[in-house]
Amino acid sequence: MMNPSDRKYSKEHEWAKTDAKGLVVVGITHFAQDQLGDIVYIDLPKVGAKIEQFKKLGEVESVKAVSDIYTPVGGEVVEVNKAVSEKPETVNQDPFEKGWLVKIKAANANADLQKLMTAAQYDTFLKTEAH
Repeated sequence: MMNPSDRKYSKEHEWAKTDAKGLVVVGITHFAQDQLGDIVYIDLPKVGAKIEQFKKLGEVESVKAVSDIYTPVGGEVVEVNKAVSEKPETVNQDPFEKGWLVKIKAANANADLQKLMTAAQYDTFLKTEAH
């Protein structure tokens, strides 16, 4: 699966995309969900939670392990995707669209997003991680 070029990526395998309202939508990448295997539970913060860039956002539990999710941008959580809480497998099936996790009102969106990788840079990063 190709990583969409309309978003940015972290080394921890999360993606961030600014939506039409200026909110930053956050999810985990296809690579991350593939490495995790079947996702059975996702723990996400509540609406209103304040988070710092690259700090823990939540946890994802799969048949293989429990892993932390880190936020690619800092700010306030303004929406949580209830669909993935009820059906965590949505992240496996559609990590870049229906499987988004939270929407964040970023405190410094431009500065935070500049610290992340483009899709091409992330693809290169994945190749170096594989070796």
